[in-house]
Amino acid sequence: MTNSKFHYGYVIVFCCCLIMGINIGLVMSSAGIFYTPVSADLGVSKGDFGLYMTFVYAFSFLMLSVAGKLLDKYSARWLLTISTAVVGVLYLLMSEFNAVWQFYVAGAIIGIALSFLLYLSYPVLINRWFNARVGFFIGVCSAASGIGGILFNPFGGYLIETFGWRTAYLVFGIIILVVVTPLLGILLRNHPSDKGLKPYGEKAETTEVQNTGMDYAAAIKSPVFYALLVFALFMIAVSTLNLFLPTYVTTVGFSVEQSAFVASAVMLGVTIGKVALGYINDRNSLAGVFTSTGLGIIGFVFLLMGKEGMIWMTIGAFLFGWAYAGVTVETALLVRSVFGTKDYSKIFSNISIALALGGAVMAGAWGYLADILDFKIILSSGIVLLLISGLIGFYALRANKNNHYAD
Repeated sequence: MTNSKFHYGYVIVFCCCLIMGINIGLVMSSAGIFYTPVSADLGVSKGDFGLYMTFVYAFSFLMLSVAGKLLDKYSARWLLTISTAVVGVLYLLMSEFNAVWQFYVAGAIIGIALSFLLYLSYPVLINRWFNARVGFFIGVCSAASGIGGILFNPFGGYLIETFGWRTAYLVFGIIILVVVTPLLGILLRNHPSDKGLKPYGEKAETTEVQNTGMDYAAAIKSPVFYALLVFALFMIAVSTLNLFLPTYVTTVGFSVEQSAFVASAVMLGVTIGKVALGYINDRNSLAGVFTSTGLGIIGFVFLLMGKEGMIWMTIGAFLFGWAYAGVTVETALLVRSVFGTKDYSKIFSNISIALALGGAVMAGAWGYLADILDFKIILSSGIVLLLISGLIGFYALRANKNNHYAD
């Protein structure tokens, strides 16, 4: 089947890009543009409104383990389609909200939906449909969220500036319901066998390739499993600094417009970084880890020098984007490299708990720390976390060097 010019796996990649580019591009990558107008209109602080995102991360954290089991047991096609529809409906409702507690409730429900859409959709589906170029396609799908951020941030900003934040939420909800929901329902399939195919890259005579790897019971007894939990936790902690970079840029003396330019540089770094990291990981997993963490460290150094000029700030933001990219790409591929594909959904869903928990805690914690500490101390903390993450990635891969799932 792999000799045919077109494999249905490419349609699955397209569906995953829809989920990440539109759903996540609107809900996560463009969340920051609503902070100021919504909090001002509701008469609450940005910190109070920002707790909405804490609810998103927290309920994703609570749901992830269950979500992994549901994706194994039931139809990924319909779980992802229904989750998308729920998010779309909630965005329509958010256009009518008048109290911050309503956003908290919506955030909790969105968090449950994102446990499927954000954390598990493309890693699980790509691992089911591909046995070759897995890293590249995971990178492409993950990068779609950055492209969505690049496109929808200015579009949403225009809607807010021209028509108000309520219209922006309304339009975002319509896009999710009218574009993404029906396409997923029509195009998504759970396994290659649903289309009479073998995974892309699997030889015709091979029958059990997808069932190779460590089972879940053995994985959770492995020290490497807990090392990867820490890796995921530290990487997501670093990535949530992105929420506060615009504040840092204005604090050191640059304009709001310049801070938006820096935010775009981060998204550009995220987008390019995700595709490049996937490509690198297909050749050497350790090189992928060191590229993500190493460039992120250099990026923080440039950001610390940012007061000297926008060129330093912009380069630093772009390189920081590569560390941000590593959160999803490196975590997903390290799990595959170390544990194989046998129980990937269950193992990765539990590792992803650290992503959701870290996001829930640090999305608020960095803000409170920024109120009492010099931001340079916070950026320096990012350097330390990335350094430790790189060492953990090295340990995880070397600890399994005698296992053919590790490079």
